[in-house]
Amino acid sequence: MARPGSGLLVPMNGVGYPPQNLARVVVWEWLNEHGRWRPYSAAVCHHIENVLKGDARGSVVLGQVDAQLSPYIIDLQSMHQFRQDTGTMRPVQRNFYEPSSAPGKGVVWEWENDNGSWTPYDMEICVTIQNAYEKQHPWLDLTSLGFCYLIDFNSMSQTNRQSQRKRRLRRRMDLAYPLIMGSIPKSQSWPVGASSGQPCSCQQCILVNSTRAASNAILASQRRKLYGGAAGNPGATGTLGGVRQSNTFAGTSLWSPTSGFASANHNNISVGGGQPKAEQVQSPLSSANFPGSPVMPTLSSSHGHHALTINGQNNLNRPGTQRISMGTTRGAIPPGVPALPVKNLTGSGPVHPALAGMTGILMCAAGLPVCLTRAPKPILHPPPINKSDMKPVPGINGMRRKTKKKHLKRGKNPEDVVRRYTEKIKVVPDEDCTICMERLVMSSGYEGVLQHKGIKPELVGKLGKCGHMYHLLCLVAMYNNGNKDGSLQCPTCKTIYGEKTGTQPPGKMEYHVIPHSLPGYSDCKTIRIVYDIPAGIQTNEHPNPGKKFSARGFPRHCYLPDNEKGRRVLKLLIMAWDRRLIFTIGTSSTTGESDTVVWNEIHHKTEFGSNLTGHGYPDPNYLDNVLTELSAQGVGEDNLKD
Repeated sequence: MARPGSGLLVPMNGVGYPPQNLARVVVWEWLNEHGRWRPYSAAVCHHIENVLKGDARGSVVLGQVDAQLSPYIIDLQSMHQFRQDTGTMRPVQRNFYEPSSAPGKGVVWEWENDNGSWTPYDMEICVTIQNAYEKQHPWLDLTSLGFCYLIDFNSMSQTNRQSQRKRRLRRRMDLAYPLIMGSIPKSQSWPVGASSGQPCSCQQCILVNSTRAASNAILASQRRKLYGGAAGNPGATGTLGGVRQSNTFAGTSLWSPTSGFASANHNNISVGGGQPKAEQVQSPLSSANFPGSPVMPTLSSSHGHHALTINGQNNLNRPGTQRISMGTTRGAIPPGVPALPVKNLTGSGPVHPALAGMTGILMCAAGLPVCLTRAPKPILHPPPINKSDMKPVPGINGMRRKTKKKHLKRGKNPEDVVRRYTEKIKVVPDEDCTICMERLVMSSGYEGVLQHKGIKPELVGKLGKCGHMYHLLCLVAMYNNGNKDGSLQCPTCKTIYGEKTGTQPPGKMEYHVIPHSLPGYSDCKTIRIVYDIPAGIQTNEHPNPGKKFSARGFPRHCYLPDNEKGRRVLKLLIMAWDRRLIFTIGTSSTTGESDTVVWNEIHHKTEFGSNLTGHGYPDPNYLDNVLTELSAQGVGEDNLKD
């Protein structure tokens, strides 16, 4: 039984339309990189609906209603959002909700993110929360929707059931989403040439209109080349009788490469000869060539006399159509048409996405043929593997390591550690101490701040390996400000004295051999490393003691070739794990989130079957590079036992 107002499409009349005299609230949504449909604001949805009434196959410039969305354009025919500066394309959909639901009343539920700003929930979740709120439930469990969160209406908070992290939430009133009544009018034939009405003179609309005109010219040119001789022969069997001109942004195709059309009511492509069976027509610019174009399936009746076509405005209510198009086989690009890779939702193509997007727009505006294609998705994981196929790594004992909350062995005291790795200087050179920036012939800048027995402020020492000189009191201050693990690291050349350890939180590391090969290493199997660190509370060695830290993306899977060099790297990674050097707590360079577990300057390969993100294979220099990074952390090959 569907929950009232859950956002499910109303399957009336076979195309997702509301029946006559039935009111529905319309919410437009876009698909983010995590596979979640995110709603546009009510003001943006009103703008899209207004454009839809005037031109069901036109383009919507979102910057006209929201300045923050100025780079974005929605193409109503292909049902995709296009970002002009990067070339990124994302599917969009048109969803229906009950008028009494949250969007119909203008109610917005939001949660507080790490930056202190408010983020709206997905519309399905917003509707569910509002229903529970109106029924005066004290709490709401979102597990049934695929989220491990508990909503507490008394404290107006959201709690993660796994990490127990709590966030504030709020309910606010906004503009109600647009309301429609009855059936949506059926799509009409596509106009040939420019649409009626006075066009907008803003730069974005000029860009959209010029691009659409260029794409129409491309389609017309291709049709003349491939179908010029058959267009005037309506009686010929299986030939193309008449084709309507496309009005689609960026050259989206008019028909599917394998679909036939025989319906008199939707004669965008008509097949002559009176054949009772729909003929298949190969398109010169097929939808498979354009990621923004929808697949148009044909549903033939058992008698073969009629075909139900799904095109035009019908696609506005069938998000499944767009999802199907993402998995279709890519068709052949017409000869002479350059293919510009566009940024994928999960990675980047071989050409910088902004360069690809802007180059494509400019070439289209100049009347040059351009085919926008998507870069392939990265292959992050190998095929499914049975536990019986996971074998121990040759030459390495066990398959798992753990770290506990207790710290590694500490030095006796700061003075002993400093004296262990330095020697006193009788003749002090007249140069700066790079720790306190005072001259070495003067007293340490920490005089009066730190007092340690036996270490006078004017004493200077030289580190044994590298020979760099500092005030002994400055070295004590530097040690006290670090991990206090009994080791020193020269602040000038980074030479490590003793055994350096880090501040990695407790967790576990697993490693085993899987029966698959990495790109570039077809002659050997693969070592898979699995890191798993749970969220927890920061201790005194971390940036914010007593505060919770998050652990995103765990367990993390990493890969090495199962050869001699790969096993050597694994041994050093195990040593680095035991010394708590692989991860630390800090600010994520990817998301900007603070107080979270991040990598600690030792790069790993997390992409199994490709190298689209730069974190995969083939990469012939990776093993040498990671050995250098490990050595910089004091984990060198000289530490390995024969």
